[in-house]
Amino acid sequence: MSLTRRYFKSDRTFISSAAIALVIATAGLTGCQTSEVMNNGYIFDQQSLNLVPVGSSREQVLLSLGTPSTTATFDGEVFYYISQKRVRPVAFMKPKLVDQNILAIYFDKDGVVKQQANYTLKDGKVFDMISRTTPTGGRDLTFLQQILQGGGNGINGAKNFLNNLNPGQ
Repeated sequence: MSLTRRYFKSDRTFISSAAIALVIATAGLTGCQTSEVMNNGYIFDQQSLNLVPVGSSREQVLLSLGTPSTTATFDGEVFYYISQKRVRPVAFMKPKLVDQNILAIYFDKDGVVKQQANYTLKDGKVFDMISRTTPTGGRDLTFLQQILQGGGNGINGAKNFLNNLNPGQ
């Protein structure tokens, strides 16, 4: 009597089907690597910064670095070049801010560069450059709060509503 294992046709079919399913699953999961890096704003390098030393004119800054992200005109004029780096591990997740750089070019009254400053994420408050909402004063009321509050003080809200329906009376 031989102790060798005999493979039947059904065993071979099962093993080959399992191998094919494993290959398809592996190929499908390799496409799930969707980590996305998003760079927003002005990304500057040391070579372009060397073109605008202290004492450069405003025009030289504009030619070398381009139009600033934003400007400020409080005591003297300041050009801000802002860049942010966000990472999103999966396509449906919210991006996480991992790096932020703000290059500030300060000018004196004559329009000459008096100082350069490079602020990073550690230096200040995180702000959203691509916000989809505008903050307003006051408070937002939920639907239930609006119903309970009415248009005024109870009966006055009903009167205002009826007067708006019949403006001629």
